[in-house]
Amino acid sequence: MTLVEINFDGLIGPSHNYAGLSHGNLAATRNAGAISQPRAAALQGIAKMRANIALGLTQGVLLPHARPNHRWLASLNTDYATASLPLKAQALSASAMWAANAATVSPAPDTADARCHLTVANLVTMPHRSHEWRGTLAQLRLIFANPAFAVHPPVPAPFGDEGAANHMRMADRHDAPGIEIFVYGVSGGGFPARQRIEASEAVARGHRLDPARTLFVEQSEAAIAAGAFHNDVVAVANGPVLFAHEQAFADKAGVYAALLERMPSAQIVEVPASAVSLDDAITSYLFNAQLVTLPDETLALILPEEARANTRVWSWLQTMIAGNGPIRRLEVVNVRESMANGGGPACLRLRVVADPATIDPRFLVDDALLDHLAAVVETHWPETIDPTAIGDAALINQIERAHAALLDTIGVTNAEAVGLIDSLPSS
Repeated sequence: MTLVEINFDGLIGPSHNYAGLSHGNLAATRNAGAISQPRAAALQGIAKMRANIALGLTQGVLLPHARPNHRWLASLNTDYATASLPLKAQALSASAMWAANAATVSPAPDTADARCHLTVANLVTMPHRSHEWRGTLAQLRLIFANPAFAVHPPVPAPFGDEGAANHMRMADRHDAPGIEIFVYGVSGGGFPARQRIEASEAVARGHRLDPARTLFVEQSEAAIAAGAFHNDVVAVANGPVLFAHEQAFADKAGVYAALLERMPSAQIVEVPASAVSLDDAITSYLFNAQLVTLPDETLALILPEEARANTRVWSWLQTMIAGNGPIRRLEVVNVRESMANGGGPACLRLRVVADPATIDPRFLVDDALLDHLAAVVETHWPETIDPTAIGDAALINQIERAHAALLDTIGVTNAEAVGLIDSLPSS
């Protein structure tokens, strides 16, 4: 098999709005109540996928979940028409767009049975995300139905698991055995630490990882308190390179020593707090960049516009590129609608190292399919959503028709749609 890294981006759904549901996510809180632009948001995401393809990367897509989630509301003994405004917002959330929270992925070279394992995240810390997992599980089992994969249900509550946003993999090559790094939180200085070590350990056991090549690392309280609600807001890894803020981990020296002991070829690129503060790193989403390996084997950072707009961040990046380090190229993308809700370029993608031939081809995209997706978005996605108007029946009807049109464009059959549309009312 030919193993390559595939970035599966979450297509931003037609219910994308700014309800401010995510405590600890400073951008989402800051923009609560603002008017969102779902159509522009989805088109920005499609443009990012198109730019990745132009770089020579293999690109996939994850579909937005059907919203509102009627089944979840029914489990609370209510429905969308009569639910309170907070419950309406939680049922309508488009947060599945952040595919980095969909699952944790361990490629075949790392696992004892030589299969690629995916464990769906439970996301139990936040009510609006806690009901995502059923739809995610159905979709991942559709995409990765080949025996080369094992798709696991989530770790049970109360052990919070937020997926690949708190997981990093390092390897000399994508198809070589790697080191898997699980980052958990203990305290967040008033904000919730969303990843529990018990969940990370359970995922590692389920993926049949070699304990000698697996690290469990505590995120620093300072980072969580500053607004790094996931590890990928302060650190990202790819290939043999770890790119991290000086204050990302509770025991930086211990993390680096353990990593180098297991992988002497590892390269650590640390951004000092004296040059880029935690506040600058978090508001610019410097580390929520995609760190990718290009076809010529060089590494590039795919950064949000906000990183270039921050003078201190951009100055440090220019100095880094001028040096002789492993990261050689910067690519800037516009994902402002996602950023305003607290998710940068890396939040929007789930990385899967696999043979593309083993994946349902409907979920691998090229420019032609992206053209079709863009046409659906331009025709069906709402132009704007005011969070105070989420009870409007016409808006809900438009959102539901938009999702149905998307499934038709991808070619999802009626039988498959029953599994994907977890939001149907229960009988």
